[in-house]
Amino acid sequence: MTPATLQQPAPPPVDVAFVDEVVRRLDDAQIANARMNTMAEVWRHPQLAARGRWTEIDTPAGRVPALLPPFARTAGDARFAAVPALGQHTRAILRELGYDDADAARLDAEGAI
Repeated sequence: MTPATLQQPAPPPVDVAFVDEVVRRLDDAQIANARMNTMAEVWRHPQLAARGRWTEIDTPAGRVPALLPPFARTAGDARFAAVPALGQHTRAILRELGYDDADAARLDAEGAI
């Protein structure tokens, strides 16, 4: 995408009656179809709750819900570590990239990290 493309107005929303008609026709023709859920609908989906697909993870702002990976049957089957705080691992990563403490201090003073 170019900056000019990003400046163009979004297309108008699709008419719900049109979508309903398309779905009816697909169903009548026995063509598999499904509409895409919004994120809010995903979070409220009864099957995800019934199948125990949710767990909670720790973040610097408190515990938040998290969806289990597709092949994990329980939270114990998946590794979920706490979400790191902003910058929590920055210096360790810089060391792995060959920066020393003086380099990290300089980057910090310059506001780069």
